[in-house]
Amino acid sequence: MGGSISAHGLGGAKDLPIPAELAIAGAVAALVISFTVLAVAWREPRYDAATSGRPAPPWLDRLVSSRALAIGARVLGMAFFLYVAAAAVFGKDSLINPFFGVFYVLLWVGLVPASLLFGEFFKAVSPARTISMLFAKVSGVPEGEGLYAYPARLGYWPAAAGLFAFVWLELVYPSSTDLGPVRLWAAAYLGIMLVGSALFGTTFLARADPFEVYSSLVARLSVWGRRDGVLVLRSPLANLDAVAPRPGLVAVVGVLFGSTAFDSFRESTPWLVFVQSLSLPRVLPDTIALVVFSAGVALVLTGATMATGVTSETPRRALPDLFAHSVVPIIVGYVVAHYLSYFVEYGQTTLIQLSDPFSRGDDYLGTADLQVSYWLSEHPTFLAVTKVLAVALGHVVGAVAAHDRAVKLLPRRHQLTGQLPMLVAMVGFTVGGLYLLFAA
Repeated sequence: MGGSISAHGLGGAKDLPIPAELAIAGAVAALVISFTVLAVAWREPRYDAATSGRPAPPWLDRLVSSRALAIGARVLGMAFFLYVAAAAVFGKDSLINPFFGVFYVLLWVGLVPASLLFGEFFKAVSPARTISMLFAKVSGVPEGEGLYAYPARLGYWPAAAGLFAFVWLELVYPSSTDLGPVRLWAAAYLGIMLVGSALFGTTFLARADPFEVYSSLVARLSVWGRRDGVLVLRSPLANLDAVAPRPGLVAVVGVLFGSTAFDSFRESTPWLVFVQSLSLPRVLPDTIALVVFSAGVALVLTGATMATGVTSETPRRALPDLFAHSVVPIIVGYVVAHYLSYFVEYGQTTLIQLSDPFSRGDDYLGTADLQVSYWLSEHPTFLAVTKVLAVALGHVVGAVAAHDRAVKLLPRRHQLTGQLPMLVAMVGFTVGGLYLLFAA
């Protein structure tokens, strides 16, 4: 990708002015110490989605559950979608077109903070879901229903495929900043979502929409949840325990985590030297590497979770999906570490560009004269510490989630030894992730 859009994280080692060895050793130590403390002090499961959480104040529940708020969110989401779509259709084929910033920055990276703060944010504003609901109302089909029942065996596999298609477009495709291909990808995504929801109802969107699935997973780390239809406030770990273990969940977290690692790896000196030595278009080795990173994360998670003793009540093949939720905090930690300055600084640029969607000198939103603040890039030590802390905290939270699930599922004789492969996998993720973050 070209220009500022390609500068995910705005550099690697140059904006991390602390020794890589010290950062890696500290993160690994935090993870190992956390596991030791958990092994000694955490002998019984503490999280249960069916019982955890404190009911929110009645007025807040009424507000969040109100039809007026739901309609307002959908109207705003649809208006923003149409505004950006106009820029995509009628705007210039240039990086100053705000469509690129919205697509790659506000949508993809912005989903994480929005979902952490507000819960299932994308579900509330999704244009695909809004259009599907309008079609259902016009045609008289009961809301949420389709012509067929969504096959349970498909689970999240369609979402995993959609996520891979997005990261391939962003990180591998050589024309990822040309308006035509990106516009075509967005149109194909919307068309597939609308056809799928017509066939299988809104369940299709909850399982197959890559952005909705991503947002809903991250939302499990927010404080918002529901129990028996009532809004409750939960600790993020208790909310995370409510992630449903469906087929394809391991593939989803594999793509999300693996693609972030690949984004650092593809700019590392050894990889650049290697691909330049080949007499092949770069798209081919980059595609293979992206597949290897995504599949590698999924295989490591699968192997680590299955390498334990289980009872007949919990077959080994079920363990990867049952433990996949513990990778979500790690993904969020790496997104913060890898995309923080990119999101903050290029996000401001996108906000400025949105005021002039057709590049004619307009100022529809009154933001055209704003100036981008590069405070984060100007304070590299703060940025470096924030990145390392985000990675370490993500792994510690993931270890807690995995431990609580282990003491819930595994027999007592395997509750500690059964977690050792998962600990080794997380240490490997920590070392590899921080190494790539510093090496890029």
